Amino acid sequence: MAFFKPSSGTVSNKFVARLQALIWVLIYGGLLTLILGLSVQRTDEALGWPLVVGGALVAALGFVLIYVRSRMKVEP
Repeated sequence: MAFFKPSSGTVSNKFVARLQALIWVLIYGGLLTLILGLSVQRTDEALGWPLVVGGALVAALGFVLIYVRSRMKVEP
């Protein structure tokens, strides 16, 4: 039956596993960089702000990828 045919938009479990690992690396790495930037900012303003902004952007990318992952269809 056509109802049970897998769609062509599915992805493999291996790709999903790699994506999930990348998501957590981006989130934790970004938050760690953000915190490091906040602590460096007390002594060196010029170095602290780029670390804070960069860490926030990387963590935000990880959160966006969580949404992308939630919309993926995984093949069984």
